[in-house]
Amino acid sequence: MNPIDNVTFEVLDEIGVICLDNPPANELVIPGFIPVAIFKEWTDSASLKGLIIKGAGKNFSAGGNLDVIFKTADHPDILQSLMRDGLELLKFIRRLEIPIVAAINRVCFGAGLEIALACHIRVASANALLAFPESNQNLMPGMGGTAMLPGFSGFSQSAKMILGGDMINAADAKELGLVDFIAPKDQAFEYALTLMQKMTHGRPVKVITSIMKALKNSSDLSQDEAMAEETKLFCSLALDEAMRRKTSEA
Repeated sequence: MNPIDNVTFEVLDEIGVICLDNPPANELVIPGFIPVAIFKEWTDSASLKGLIIKGAGKNFSAGGNLDVIFKTADHPDILQSLMRDGLELLKFIRRLEIPIVAAINRVCFGAGLEIALACHIRVASANALLAFPESNQNLMPGMGGTAMLPGFSGFSQSAKMILGGDMINAADAKELGLVDFIAPKDQAFEYALTLMQKMTHGRPVKVITSIMKALKNSSDLSQDEAMAEETKLFCSLALDEAMRRKTSEA
C-alpha cells in the first residue's frame, strides 16, 4: 500500500493541514508516512504561514503498524531503512521555519506521539490519551521518542512513562510539558486552527519565518550567536517595513 494514500493535504486560508487518514486508529502504514520529497513539495509555498497535523475521525494516531515492523524485523537493513525514513521525516518537520501545531484528539500513541513531539506546539483535546506503549510489546520508541521526551518531561518522568508503557490524560500531559494547550473534547483541530490564525493572520510570511528561525537559534546556537542572528533578522525586517511604508506614502 502506498503510504501517501493514507495522508491528505489541504490549505485553509494560508494554513496547511496534513491529515493522517487511516481510520479508525490512523496507524502509520510505514514509519516514513510521507516521503520527505512530498512533504517539501506540500510546504514549499511562498504563501504558507503555518501547518497543522491532525488525524482523521476520532483519533490522532495509534502509532506504527506492528505487523509491518515484525514482518521486516528479520531483514535488519530493510527495517533500519524504514525507520530512518521516519526519523528523517520528523527531523524535517522539526526544522521547518513555519509554526507546526499537532491537533491531538483522543488516541496519540507511539509513533503518533513522536509526530506530535516533533511539532512546535501541541494542542490536546480534554479526552486525549498519550502513551509510549512499545515496552508492552518488548519494544521501545524508534523515531526519536527517547531523545525528544526528556526535553519536555525530564529524565525520570520519561523513564517512568516509556518503561511503564502507561497512558496519561491531557491534563497530566500538560503538567509534564508534553502538551501546551487543552481544547474541549474532540475539538483539538478547531482550537489549533484558531490558535494558528491568531499567530499568523495579517503577518507577512517573512516575519513568521524570521521569528521561527530566531526561536530555533536559541537552542541550536550559543546565546551570543543567537542574539547576533536575531539582530540581523530584525534589521532585515526593519528594512522591508521601511521600504513598504515609503511605497505606501508615495
